[in-house]
Amino acid sequence: MIDPDLLKILACPATHQSLTEADASALAALNERVQAGGCKNVGGEDVTDALDGALVREDGTIAYPVRDTIPVLLVDEGIPVT
Repeated sequence: MIDPDLLKILACPATHQSLTEADASALAALNERVQAGGCKNVGGEDVTDALDGALVREDGTIAYPVRDTIPVLLVDEGIPVT
């Protein structure tokens, strides 16, 4: 879980939209895609490791992984949400 005060100041590095924590169903859907294979991030790299958490952009189109409780807010690490 991301500290609520920290979450208030985090933003998408590409669009500066606000971010929210992915709920359990959104995280499960992302992990199903990862497990099925063929899930790529914005940078074109295969996403092969299950996500512990994710931060979803306000428009709901991109999720940024949270690894070891640290949000990875790099444009190329964003995962398109479908």
